Amino acid sequence: MLRPKAHWFAYLLNLPSLLRSVPLMRLKADSHYTIADYIEGQAARYADRPFILFEERTISYREFNAMANRVAHWALSVGLRAGDAVGFMMTNRAEYVPVWSGLAKIGVKAALINTNLKGQSVLHALEGADATHLLVGAECIGNLAGVASALSGMAVHVIPEDGVDAIDLAGADDVGAALSRQPESNPDAEHREPVRTGDSAFYIYTSGTTGLPKAAKFNHQKLALFGMLGPLLGLRKGQVVYSTLPLYHGAGGVGAVMMAMGSGGVIAVARRFSASTFWDDVRRYDATAFMYIGEMCRFLLRRPASADDGRHNLRFMFGNGLRADAWTAFQDRFRVPRVVEAYGATESNTGAINFAGKLGSVGKMIGGAILLRYDIDKDELILDENGHYEQCADGEVGELVSRMPRDPNALRGQFQGYTSAEATERKILRDVKHPGDAYMRSGDLLRRDAEGYFYFVDRIGDTFRWKGENVSTQEVAEALAGFPGVETVNVYGVEVPGHEGRAGMAAIALEGGRKAAFDVHAFHELAVTKLPSYAVPVFLRLQSESEVTTTFKLTKVKLQGEGYDPNATEDPIYVRDAEARTYVRLHDRAAAYVR
Repeated sequence: MLRPKAHWFAYLLNLPSLLRSVPLMRLKADSHYTIADYIEGQAARYADRPFILFEERTISYREFNAMANRVAHWALSVGLRAGDAVGFMMTNRAEYVPVWSGLAKIGVKAALINTNLKGQSVLHALEGADATHLLVGAECIGNLAGVASALSGMAVHVIPEDGVDAIDLAGADDVGAALSRQPESNPDAEHREPVRTGDSAFYIYTSGTTGLPKAAKFNHQKLALFGMLGPLLGLRKGQVVYSTLPLYHGAGGVGAVMMAMGSGGVIAVARRFSASTFWDDVRRYDATAFMYIGEMCRFLLRRPASADDGRHNLRFMFGNGLRADAWTAFQDRFRVPRVVEAYGATESNTGAINFAGKLGSVGKMIGGAILLRYDIDKDELILDENGHYEQCADGEVGELVSRMPRDPNALRGQFQGYTSAEATERKILRDVKHPGDAYMRSGDLLRRDAEGYFYFVDRIGDTFRWKGENVSTQEVAEALAGFPGVETVNVYGVEVPGHEGRAGMAAIALEGGRKAAFDVHAFHELAVTKLPSYAVPVFLRLQSESEVTTTFKLTKVKLQGEGYDPNATEDPIYVRDAEARTYVRLHDRAAAYVR
């Protein structure tokens, strides 16, 4: 694939890093190589170079490895052994990556728990990982309020943080002093001898936007191979990747961290995303790249324009979920030379990277990924008259499924699934093209063009049918997002008595809050100009802010449950009056007349 000439020199310089990664691709599930071997190799190779930047701290590869080693020796001292799982809850801090790395050095799996979970949700996460210990940052002790008695049978260890007063929790021990006393030497590799390459290095939880989060397995080869990202993208040793994304999430905790590590680069970690300080941090760290999620870019675009908008040394941004309209606007305003959009999921056995910069595309899929025709009305894959799944033609939208190798010892393309065998089996589609084959279901709708480039359309369950047509919530949101005064547009379908399918509804967060002036007539004109009639939202809900996950995914379940009932919310609800070419305020759900 032809890439911009400006990047070829960087690729040439990264050739040694890429060549070192080739043997990783040949590993089998029963190989003995683990992420600990990879970490120790990189730490020795780039020992005195900086690896982690956090606030005012700079941690070299050597210091990072020493921090991880202290964690490993401490874990051995409290009885943890290869195969054990430890719940791990900590906000973005300098210690985060050293903690899971240290546990991996002795074959212990960290279950990376979302720091927004509280009470019973934390217990569910621990149970899903079969964790025997909980390692928690002092700043997260409050998340355990109300469930202390349920944790009485589990060892709870608190990692202190300067300036944070840990809330007292019965039975929990502060491990700060114990960690400081541990050796800085690499633990003997015999401690992880039972661990194989195909075993889980750690667990990452799914987002839980449609239910309780599931613990997804992440094997050692897959984690190490993410180290190829940096060399493939032209990141060189010493260059900085800036990330504001949570370290318990795949994009921030795997993508950004391993991108830097694989190149001998630096990961600059922000405690959290802040639109007001983002560009100051990019300049302060002299970042070469940053990790993004699509909605994050929209937040940055809504900031007032500044003469400093293009003042930086960035060469590229890497991430997913950037809609085509925001893509162009972001590059034009902030002068980032290269947008590298990607597709993947924590548990996925395939993925794509848009190296070519094709607008709106996620790139070309890796491995045996195909699109199967999907019936939105019946919420099921379409079968032909012989009972076979039907593949999509170019331009047709379908569910992405990806082939799994028949050899259980093969790792490339293998779907490792979740800690729950039942949840894993629900994601596997069998006898797709040939008897006995198996494919992983993505749950995503995409389309492919004639050149083989894929485009994300929607999540299954988000796309709905209205007036006999399929409506993509993402495409509707893209069309409406540029309206003046709008912060976010969250589109979903709601049931209307007496009508088949679901009517479109758009929850619109306004910059001035839900009571701000909003020209519903002009908004209607924009909608009918940009969208086919069946895709124009039937209902509007004006909000002060959108509810999002920590990775900026818009949540829809609660909104769908409340529907267009004005009595279910204080937010103003409007219904479309197509004849008057506008929207009118709805004061009574029963008054909604939908044609």
